[in-house]
Amino acid sequence: MKKCAFLLTVFFVFPAPAHAMHIMEGFLPVGWSVFWTLAAAPFVWLGFGAVSRLFAEKPGYKMLLAVCGAYIFVLSALKMPSVTGSSSHPTGVGLGAVLFGPAVMVVLSGIVLLFQAILLAHGGISTLGANVISMGVAGPLLAYGAYRLGVRAGLSRTMAVFAAAFTGSLATYIATSLQLALAFPMETGGIAASFARFAGIFALTQAPLAVCEGILTVIIFNVLLNYNREEVQLLLRTGKEAA
Repeated sequence: MKKCAFLLTVFFVFPAPAHAMHIMEGFLPVGWSVFWTLAAAPFVWLGFGAVSRLFAEKPGYKMLLAVCGAYIFVLSALKMPSVTGSSSHPTGVGLGAVLFGPAVMVVLSGIVLLFQAILLAHGGISTLGANVISMGVAGPLLAYGAYRLGVRAGLSRTMAVFAAAFTGSLATYIATSLQLALAFPMETGGIAASFARFAGIFALTQAPLAVCEGILTVIIFNVLLNYNREEVQLLLRTGKEAA
């Protein structure tokens, strides 16, 4: 817990202006920006369909969904300096993925990324598609998968939620590293060498951040469970039946 407190303190004391796990505006070549935008489009469309069904069937969950969105916004806006001028940050997608599934998280993450690009200059409009794929698709999908596997393996709910948050955070940074490697392959070693370079840069700070995010997500999840037990348990049962 002391390490987590230290990391959170660093977020505020040493803000990093350089590119982070949100790929910044103009950093990707135009071709790759267009590619990732087109790749993200069907996931966003499916996500809006999932949100529409959720609101039609369970309109009472709007407040809980807003809490998950706020959690993503706050955590993913916090940047911790990494090495060579980069920075890392938690994502917050694990909580919503556990409660609402990965499809809904595409929309929440996309909205968060759009507002952060406009209001905080964190990420960018041209790179929005790439960032949606990494934080809105890869992160929540693997977070949900980790949660379901944890439940089926007999893990406690606490450990399953921790696994979801931890996996979602790491999956986002791995996806971003792959996107950067594809856009900027090294002359020697190509995409593989470039991926190892980018992943190695982020790993130094992202691994401990993922642990801290897992712990914090468990705490927030238990708070929501205490104050919204019926709604949360219904969501978890619905997710189990749909899995």
